[in-house]
Amino acid sequence: MTEVTDRISRRQVDKFAERRAQLATSALRTLSELGYARTSLREIAQNSDFSHGVLHYYFRDKVELITYCVKLYKAECVTRYDQIVATARSADQLRVDFSQALATTCDEDGSMHRLWYDLRNQALFERSFREDVLEIDKTLELMIWRIVSTYADLSAATITVSRSTAYALFDGLFQQALLRHLSGEPKALDDLREGVEQTLPKLLLP
Repeated sequence: MTEVTDRISRRQVDKFAERRAQLATSALRTLSELGYARTSLREIAQNSDFSHGVLHYYFRDKVELITYCVKLYKAECVTRYDQIVATARSADQLRVDFSQALATTCDEDGSMHRLWYDLRNQALFERSFREDVLEIDKTLELMIWRIVSTYADLSAATITVSRSTAYALFDGLFQQALLRHLSGEPKALDDLREGVEQTLPKLLLP
């Protein structure tokens, strides 16, 4: 009886998690367009196929929904860059693929990254965001470090900066390019690619 009960409980948990993921995917567009401050659960419901009551059942409040949404999206982003690491055959290839991937996601997913930076800024003021933001930030830092470490291995060189410094450099380049791109500057993405390709070699000591 206990085994049957456990299986039923696991199925219920899986269905709950699946439903939360569906709701988050539906809410992402509204959140990315309006940002944290201008969005409520009710407004998200009005722009999706789900009622306010359903959203409130699966998410305690707007904070929980937004952090869940961003975690979901960033987890997907991490897999893209891990694929670059997995398929890299030379340092030059990795450098080009990495710079192009950053430029592509800046162009195609700009509103999603804007939501992430909005959330990270809010964490400076709202304690309820900080634990989740720090967790997401750590996954992104590790993602960048895998890129840099693989680039160093392929270059037969030694990394000269810390993990946090490497992340700060590329995150800064990306955030600056995102603002410029959203503002309509035509060279923003080209400058991002160039900046990334110039920065990677400078992190190594032959």
